[in-house]
Amino acid sequence: MRTPLFKRNAILNGLDAAASSRILHEGKLIKLATRQRIYEPEKPIEDVYFPLNCVLSVVSLMNDGSQIEIGTIGREGMSAFPLLMGASATANNAYCQVPGNAVRIEANVFRELEATNGGFRQLLDRYLQGYVNMLGQLAACNRLHSIYERCARWLLMSHDRVDYDEIPLTHEYLAMMLGTGRSGVTIAAATLQQAGFIRYAHGKITILDRHGLEGVACECYEVAREQFRGLLRHVER
Repeated sequence: MRTPLFKRNAILNGLDAAASSRILHEGKLIKLATRQRIYEPEKPIEDVYFPLNCVLSVVSLMNDGSQIEIGTIGREGMSAFPLLMGASATANNAYCQVPGNAVRIEANVFRELEATNGGFRQLLDRYLQGYVNMLGQLAACNRLHSIYERCARWLLMSHDRVDYDEIPLTHEYLAMMLGTGRSGVTIAAATLQQAGFIRYAHGKITILDRHGLEGVACECYEVAREQFRGLLRHVER
C-alpha cells in the first residue's frame, strides 16, 4: 500500500511516522461493495475500516425488521466506535452504503495503536467528538426538517465523501437512510431532478448542480460539515 493513499482519510493523514509505518505494514487496501457488511449486532468486531472514498452506514434494526440509519462514516473517520469506547461488539449493524476504497486493519492492531500512540488517540477523540455532535444535529434534523431538505443534505454529505458525482442509490435505500416512506423520497428526488440539481436513473443519482443543492438543504448540512472541517482541511481527494 502506498503512503499517499493515507492522505484521503483524515485520521490516517494525521498519523506520525511510527503509526503510519505500522499501518502500511499491516493494513490492507480493499474495495467495498454496496451493502458489504462491516460488523453485525452483538458479534465481535474483528476489523476497523478507514474510508478513502466510500461511505459506511450505521443502522439500527427494529423488532419488525425495519431499519433506520443512525450515522454515516466517510473519509473523515473510521468504523471502530465500539472499540474506541472499550467494547468489543455493538447492538447496531454497519455496512457499506456507497462503494469505494478503504484501509482495513485488524481490531487488535487498532487497540494496540490506540493504547500506545498518544497522537493517534487524540485524532480519534477529536473525530469521536465531531461524530457525536453531528448525530445530535441530525436527530433534530430528522424531526424538524422536510424530506426535501433532508434528502438534499444527505446527498451533499455523501458527495463530500466520494471522488465522483454519480452515487449508486435506489429510492428504497435512500428512504431507509432517511427514515421515511419510499413515496416521500420519490417525490423529493423528483423535485430535485426537475430543478436540475440531480439526475436519477437506473438506481444512480448524479449530482449536477451542487450549489443548487446547497441552497435547498437545511442548515444541518453546514453544521454537520463544520464538525470535521479541521480534520479534513489537509486531506487530499
